[in-house]
Amino acid sequence: MLSLADKIISQRATQLPSMTSQQFDHYVAEFDHYAALDIEHKINQKRLVKTVKEKDLASLNHLGGVDGVVDALCTNSEHGIRDDEQEVIKRQEMFGFNKYHKPPPKGLLYFVLEAFKDTTILILLVCAALSLGFGIKEHGAEEGWYEGGSIFVAVFLVIVVSALSNFRQETQFDKLSKISNNIKVEVVRSGRRQQISIFDLVAGDVVFLKIGDQIPADGLFLDGHSLQVDESSMTGESDHVEVDACRNPFLSSGSKVVDGYARMLVASVGMDTAWGEMMSSITSDKNERTPLQARLDKLTSSIGKVGLVVAFLVLAVLLIRYFTGNTKDDNGQTEYRGSETDVDDILNAVVRIVAAAVTIVVVAIPEGLPLAVTLTLAYSMKRMMADQAMVRKLSACETMGSATIICTDKTGTLTLNQMKVTQFWLGQESVEEDLAKKIAPSVLELFYQGVGLNTTGSVCKPVSGSLPEFSGSPTEKAILSWAVLGLGMNIEKLKQQYSILHVETFNSEKKRSGVSVQRKADEMVHIHWKGAAEMIVAMCSQYYESNGIIRSMNEDGRDRIETIIQSMAASSLRCIAFAHKKVLKGETEDGDDQSRKTNRGIKEDGLTLLGIVGLKDPCRPGVKKAVQACQSAGVSIKMITGDNIFTAKAIATECGILGPDYHQGSGEVVEGIEFRNYAPDERMEKVEKIRVMARSSPFDKLLMVQCLKQKGHVVAVTGDGTNDAPALKEADIGLSMGIQGTEVAKESSDIVILDDNFSSVATVLRWGRCVYNNIQKFIQFQLTVNVAALVINFIAAVSAGEVPLTTVQLLWVNLIMDTLGALALATDRPTNELMEKPPVGRTEPLITNIMWRNLLAQALYQIAILLILQFRGESIVNVPETVKDTLIFNTFVLCQVFNEFNARKLEKQNVFEGILKNRLFLGIIGVTIVLQVVMVEFLKKFADTEQLKLWQWGVCILLAAFSWPIAWFVKLIPVSNTPFFSYLKRLRIIYTIVKRPINHQKP
Repeated sequence: MLSLADKIISQRATQLPSMTSQQFDHYVAEFDHYAALDIEHKINQKRLVKTVKEKDLASLNHLGGVDGVVDALCTNSEHGIRDDEQEVIKRQEMFGFNKYHKPPPKGLLYFVLEAFKDTTILILLVCAALSLGFGIKEHGAEEGWYEGGSIFVAVFLVIVVSALSNFRQETQFDKLSKISNNIKVEVVRSGRRQQISIFDLVAGDVVFLKIGDQIPADGLFLDGHSLQVDESSMTGESDHVEVDACRNPFLSSGSKVVDGYARMLVASVGMDTAWGEMMSSITSDKNERTPLQARLDKLTSSIGKVGLVVAFLVLAVLLIRYFTGNTKDDNGQTEYRGSETDVDDILNAVVRIVAAAVTIVVVAIPEGLPLAVTLTLAYSMKRMMADQAMVRKLSACETMGSATIICTDKTGTLTLNQMKVTQFWLGQESVEEDLAKKIAPSVLELFYQGVGLNTTGSVCKPVSGSLPEFSGSPTEKAILSWAVLGLGMNIEKLKQQYSILHVETFNSEKKRSGVSVQRKADEMVHIHWKGAAEMIVAMCSQYYESNGIIRSMNEDGRDRIETIIQSMAASSLRCIAFAHKKVLKGETEDGDDQSRKTNRGIKEDGLTLLGIVGLKDPCRPGVKKAVQACQSAGVSIKMITGDNIFTAKAIATECGILGPDYHQGSGEVVEGIEFRNYAPDERMEKVEKIRVMARSSPFDKLLMVQCLKQKGHVVAVTGDGTNDAPALKEADIGLSMGIQGTEVAKESSDIVILDDNFSSVATVLRWGRCVYNNIQKFIQFQLTVNVAALVINFIAAVSAGEVPLTTVQLLWVNLIMDTLGALALATDRPTNELMEKPPVGRTEPLITNIMWRNLLAQALYQIAILLILQFRGESIVNVPETVKDTLIFNTFVLCQVFNEFNARKLEKQNVFEGILKNRLFLGIIGVTIVLQVVMVEFLKKFADTEQLKLWQWGVCILLAAFSWPIAWFVKLIPVSNTPFFSYLKRLRIIYTIVKRPINHQKP
């Protein structure tokens, strides 16, 4: 088979120079048909994997160097592998998949076992077991199991529901993790550049790398310029590593490109890479505690301590009453009669009392709070994904709701990032049509060099269709499209005529890129620079006219060109200038060898301006509305851009960031250099006024974030470049761009905006506020039940010597309020009213005065009603004691059902607004009512209840329904904005001040 492949090669070798790209594809396909079938005989896979992993240059040379590996993998360094599904499958079978083995996700059984670790659950299980044993011994197996068995069933239900909720959350996070890990990689297959999933990458693929990319597999350097990688994630070394074809052609999976660009040959994938081995041994931590969860843990702990004190008092009172003979059994006889009482009866009574006390603890501890946070975060993460926002860190969901300032990029976020060249100036002359005819051939040739060779984009002529395909950044694609279609540039021919000597890559600090090229026919070297117009013009001393004449750029000429740039920028155009210089080969670089190593070699002075292009990038539809929505919500929007000040002002005005009242000198618009040169005090004074910062560097963005945080703001920042990573990390919420964002930016961010749209940023703000609001709703609902249950049980235990709600009944209430309540209240979707309130900020208390007002009113009503039923219920309703206890239980549960409606709106009196949109809420209410009917009417022995007549149900419903008008009237009561507990702090401060002089007077 290989000899046949060799025969084809020898036959076609003489034809290669004259082949078109289409003919070459056919040739590659014909060769691959025979050769790819026998790749494994051409190369020792284990040896190749070891060579690349250990970066063994001697071993690589023994394999024939990079070219030898290219040949052995039956690929082509220019055109890649064949773009064929069967080819990819074949290579995956031979070399493996680009995936690493992950530890299996936690199953349902794991969460069930975790639930059993809860101390209160374990105590209840012990009580249930003892109660079951004593019950069967006393009443026989047929009836003696009821009480103990009921506790077992109730505890089992609590465990199962809790485990299912946590399991569902784990599954949801696993799905999101898979999506976030699915990085897009740019490869060439059959000569065509395309984006594929990192998981579809195979050995033999040719990958394009640029600044900010994560290296997707282990591979070898094919060609490129100024490539430096950060291998700290693998080696721990912070120094950047230079990669080239001679000394270090090895590229390791998981590393990041920090400078330059290159093409890489994939040599090994998945578990054959060091990154794959390392990642397969790491278990990702999904137990991340968000700031809100940490605050709730403290709240839960505080309430739990109160519950423990109440439970201990109830236990003490009940034990004292029992052993002093103040309790009677069902037959009306005294339970404890000293030595006459059987030991089993004593133990049974003590177990029953302990179970009641423990159940009070179970009800008192608001276990539903962490569950509610988990549910609402998981639910909002899923919904936000549909709204083009992928959450990487849980804490960002809730923190975004507190954001007071959003610092946003311009290009691609506020604008469409669909660039098009709309203006072209050659010197001081605007050229609008018939560009190729109006420009002198010598100048045109220089433009071809400056555009076609100083670019990270590419042009591909497809087999079918007349128009070529352009790849690269939107700016690169727009300029290449203009040069090919408008100026008639032939990029393939251009690359054959010139060789690239040196490249200085573009980054957001320099805002320009440079290249030195040599025509193969002579020794002349051409230097080309491209970048921000005013920066390139500052490097020029001459300019070309369209007829090819070079004019000196005097003061007057420079002013005119700068005026042209300003007028273009005022029309919202991005201005890119091209400059050129012709030198002899020995004069290409400045400085010594060290300067060349640090990529500062290309001459930057004495250039000749070739021309200026203006690129139009229209604002996104709906962005002005989104900006207004954020501003009306009390969130300030600041635009930070690398464009010049005139373009920035034009776009900011169009988007509504700068209002009609803006005037020069107001301090709302600054340039990055001006901002960073402020004195620290001056910067802190002016930072809040700034709405637009133009010509900014990533350092300026970081500096602004730091200043705003020092002023007490909660700051959200958008970023897409590698250099934005420090600002994204420093911000309270880092928002990276899913389309234009580099992998470094995405890894540094908390949320990825999948469509790069500012409207999606506004949506994230809405969801953040919704999460916070849903948690507050549930806290209000939960604490109402806690306060009511604790007070009722304590008063009844102390005064009457018994608790009106049994262990099983309290566990049922616990299940309603903890799990079903959390599910009902945590799944409300964002409403417009959320965007009408000011931001919460950092210092706002979790439980506001409004919540205290609402919950105390409801709790007091429930306590009053249930205590009246407890002490006067038999005479008022004229029912026996067992029915009275059932009425208390039924009324208490129905009060929670009705109060769940009240909790939907913390401030609004109409609690039914939008209720039909939340079918889950209505479904949970329906399920709760059905289960309550079953508990009361059909599970009499299990729940210790009696069947109720229709009119008795009516009484329970009527008493519970009173919570609606109470809530309506209570919401009319105004409350202070000053947090309730701040008054206690003031009293403490006053006490300290008053006490201080007294201490001084002591001898």
